[in-house]
Amino acid sequence: MYVIADLMVVPLGVGISVSPYVAACEKILTEAGLKTHLHAYGTNIEGEWDVVFAAVKRCHEVLHEMGAPRVSSSLKVGTRTDRMQTMDDKIRSVTDKL
Repeated sequence: MYVIADLMVVPLGVGISVSPYVAACEKILTEAGLKTHLHAYGTNIEGEWDVVFAAVKRCHEVLHEMGAPRVSSSLKVGTRTDRMQTMDDKIRSVTDKL
């Protein structure tokens, strides 16, 4: 099943800057072959359900390996059965109306 997701991963107990941890997750998502779009408070992801969720799990594993004692994630997911839709399709649908 194809999914579009919005992921925010927050390592806790690592200090103020979390950019090295965000970069590590971005690499994991890219290496998994997923299409992503980094934004100020997370990452939009599209791909097959199992691949997306395996990559999210890997993000948690790697952040713990990097020394984060706790990792908290917020994840929103959407699926459709009536037609195929990408992140670009969703954005274009709105911008065409502006």
